[in-house]
Amino acid sequence: MRGKIPGVMKAILPALAVVLLASCGKDEEGAGTSGARTGPSSAGAPVLQVQTGRFFRFAVPSGWRVQDEGQFAVVLVAPDGCAFTVMAGNSGLPANYPPGQFAQEKILQMQVQDLRLGPASMARPMAGCSSAWEFEYSYTVGGAPCRGMAKCSVASTYDMCTMVVTLAASQEPQWSGYSTWLPAVAEQVAAINGAAFGARGVMQQNLENSINLGEQARRNREWSATTWGQVNRERAASQDRQATEFRENLGNVQTWTNPFDSGKVELPATFSNYWINRQGRIVGTNNPGEDPNNGSTEQWLRMNPIRR
Repeated sequence: MRGKIPGVMKAILPALAVVLLASCGKDEEGAGTSGARTGPSSAGAPVLQVQTGRFFRFAVPSGWRVQDEGQFAVVLVAPDGCAFTVMAGNSGLPANYPPGQFAQEKILQMQVQDLRLGPASMARPMAGCSSAWEFEYSYTVGGAPCRGMAKCSVASTYDMCTMVVTLAASQEPQWSGYSTWLPAVAEQVAAINGAAFGARGVMQQNLENSINLGEQARRNREWSATTWGQVNRERAASQDRQATEFRENLGNVQTWTNPFDSGKVELPATFSNYWINRQGRIVGTNNPGEDPNNGSTEQWLRMNPIRR
């Protein structure tokens, strides 16, 4: 069973580079300094360090921080908050999905204003992809003009495809220094987990990983409860919630509850109804009246979405 891929992917990018881009440099302006910040030069490109997450291996410029690394995206932010990179992707898209539309949707998910996407030009695809297109783009955040480069790489299989977009951007005065090396850094990402971008599909989900992740999160929360005060505990809970919402929205997924063990599973938003059996097999459908128990010797229970 296959459902219709939503035409508009809605997401909110919480407290990431867009917030920092809008505010970076204001301290200097308030102190009376003159002239725009020009950012690093191409000759001063920082040393790259390779980090490995649960789903991806990626390069991080020296001094930059990893804002988020999940199943569908990797986000890096510069030390001064005036530049960032994003790698985000989705599997299960129609084979003819327009790359320009996919790139534009991902940029707009950051709630930018005055987005202007330049003409597409063919480019070298990321490893594992067969084709790619590049787009120069500009936008504003809180009145601050910004510029960047987007690349959308495509890997096609039968009548579906996986699309991966890499974004590199900074405030406009700094872009001349970043433009020569930052887009290449954004592409230094390799998937190391079969679940990256939701490529395992909706028919079979790795429940063990999700349960282990939930157990690890529970232990982390207990450790935090014994180590930090009430204010820090509330702040940590807020950050966890924002990170989960970011992964769900940017990756076009939703968290569902396994009725057999109360575990939580992230599933693509392709279907509006999911069923699971005791062996962990998951079936998705958009027909609310469809019941896999009919004609089956196995027990299937309906999964419930977690409303936030």
